[in-house]
Amino acid sequence: MNLALDHIVRFPAGTFPQLPREYYADWIEVAAEEAMHFELLRTRLQSLNHDYGDFPAHAGLWEMAEKTAHDPLTRMALIPRLLEARGLDATPPIQQRLEEAGDEASALALDIILRDEIGHVGLGDRWFRHLCATAGLEPEAHYRQLLLHYRAPWPQAPMNDAARLQAGFSAAELAALAKKM
Repeated sequence: MNLALDHIVRFPAGTFPQLPREYYADWIEVAAEEAMHFELLRTRLQSLNHDYGDFPAHAGLWEMAEKTAHDPLTRMALIPRLLEARGLDATPPIQQRLEEAGDEASALALDIILRDEIGHVGLGDRWFRHLCATAGLEPEAHYRQLLLHYRAPWPQAPMNDAARLQAGFSAAELAALAKKM
């Protein structure tokens, strides 16, 4: 939720004229969906006698947010298209393990989150491509260049190709990403 809002305040309209009004509206919607995800997961944790903060979490998204604070194009590439897309890949195996453990309710909660996250990655893809077009860059090649330049984690197999395609990745891009550089 905070990250979606950071996409807005970090890149104000007056400073970044290449970002139209829709960019800001999109990320407000994402923040609202992330708040719903938080409540969904917190309610699920509480039903299992736990609460938010009971388990350690990583700060990978925030660390990348700091690295990309200077440029919305880089931010869209390395947060929604890279790190959040990794969540698309990780969710089905997690759901399978939850189901195998008999936790159907948690697996179903992840169905809702996965559906919405496809949309969030799709917004990142949309705005990344918009910013590339504005800058005269070929998006898929530039994306791979950014991964290398920032020494970002290369997408790992198996990728959730169906979810990534829904989010805007092309089949050719997924094939190129499957070949680690």
